[in-house]
Parts: sequence; C-alpha cells; structure tokens
Amino acid sequence: MFSFSGLKTAALVALRGRALDDEIRADVARGFQEAVVDTLAEKSRRALRATGHRRLVVAGGVGANRKLRERLAAVALESGAKLYFPRAEFCTDNGAMIALAGCLRMARPAAAGGAPQHLALNARANWPLEDID
Repeated sequence: MFSFSGLKTAALVALRGRALDDEIRADVARGFQEAVVDTLAEKSRRALRATGHRRLVVAGGVGANRKLRERLAAVALESGAKLYFPRAEFCTDNGAMIALAGCLRMARPAAAGGAPQHLALNARANWPLEDID
C-alpha cells in the first residue's frame, strides 16, 4: 500500500494563492499522475524482483487509472509476471474492506488466528518487504 498525500499536499501548497488557468491545472494534474505512475511502476518492479513472485495484483481506486494499467502491464511483461486488476467499477477505496477485515479478525478467537482482544497495536508507517511473509 502506498500513500501520496505528501505529494498532493506539496502540490496544493505550491499552487495556493496563484491564478490557475485550465492549462496550468492540466499540467499540474499530468505531472502528479506521472510522478505517481513512475513511483508505483518502479516499486512494483523492485517488489517482483526482490520477492521472486510472478503475480502482481493491483487493488483500490488507483487501479482505474489507464496510464498506471499501461505501465504496470509493461513491468509485468518485462518481469515475466502476470498482472491482475479488478474491473474498473470495482476499483474503489479499500478503507471499507480494511475495516471489515479488521472487524472479522477481531471477532475470531486468538487461537484461530484472530487478533488479541485488547486494542493496543504497534502501527508501522513503513514495512520492508523482507519482513512480510
């Protein structure tokens, strides 16, 4: 999972208070999209190489982006991986799905792989791929 809120905030701050015509708005949007697509393509390439996996699954709202689909198709092809996207109508924010998964896990007994019944957790802003099973 990736977040580009910092990039979005930087773009908003840089443009705040400026007169923006449609051409400038389009240029900023295109530049933002290129930065996100470039980052996701490179991170995906590295993840496939580091893990040896041959499947790349894209989920969430970003999966509806045509430029991203094109770039990741090229990454998958050069990596010998198969690429999976949901249909565009299913490319939505994952927040509800993550919340449901958490609720279901909390509802299971700890012995069955559920979460402990206390709510303390150690949040991790960054999670290196080599630490994930």
